[in-house]
Amino acid sequence: MSGHSKWATTKHKKAVVDGRRAKSFAKLIKNIEVAAKMGGADLSGNPTLVDAVQRAKKTSVPNENIDRAVKRGAGLTGETINYDTIMYEGYGPHGVALLIECLTDNRNRAAADVRTAMTRNGGTMADPGSVQYNFSRKGVIRVAKVDGLSEDDVLIAVLDSGVEDVADHGEEFEVVTEAAELVAARTALQAAGIDYESADAEFVPGLSVEIPDVETARKLVRLVDALEDLDDVQNVFANFDLTDEVASALDED
Repeated sequence: MSGHSKWATTKHKKAVVDGRRAKSFAKLIKNIEVAAKMGGADLSGNPTLVDAVQRAKKTSVPNENIDRAVKRGAGLTGETINYDTIMYEGYGPHGVALLIECLTDNRNRAAADVRTAMTRNGGTMADPGSVQYNFSRKGVIRVAKVDGLSEDDVLIAVLDSGVEDVADHGEEFEVVTEAAELVAARTALQAAGIDYESADAEFVPGLSVEIPDVETARKLVRLVDALEDLDDVQNVFANFDLTDEVASALDED
């Protein structure tokens, strides 16, 4: 789940080791297949594939699975890969705006599953365009804090690569760029010897909604979890913020 809050950061890290690990692997593999289909199997000429492979490796997807996905997506195994990208829009508790990004080989199934998850967990579907206008496609790089690494170090490393913002989010630094500059910023960090946790193109909200209480936050978490559990859902983007008190209460759940 992509949201600008301390809770989202914590949840992102925990997701690597939780009970949905297999589903996470499947979604990462699907991203690799699509990237290889669009740009070929050569990593040196396909930066989208590079990012997809690195995300998979950072989530401990076995190398043999990654290699098979690259070959399958590039058509080197004789298999046909056909996925459609679909964006659904909706609202969660307290008017939180949701963008639900799907990658699917069955549009009818994806639509039905998303609608059911929304209805059963306090969400409502929205008309196309009614939510997405508040989001902009950005490159978002998350850098774990390590001893000796400062916010200035990160900023200096990416200063000449189209960076828009570098922010301190407690346990990590977040670098935001234009989506087209994501690869340049990622490469600049690597050149400076700075490792990163993730580098993705995300939908970043322009205006955010503050969640006022723990119970509302829990309802939102249940809705987002239900959506992320769907096989066809790749990402859920939301425009919420949490107070420190609400975030701490969620961490204790």
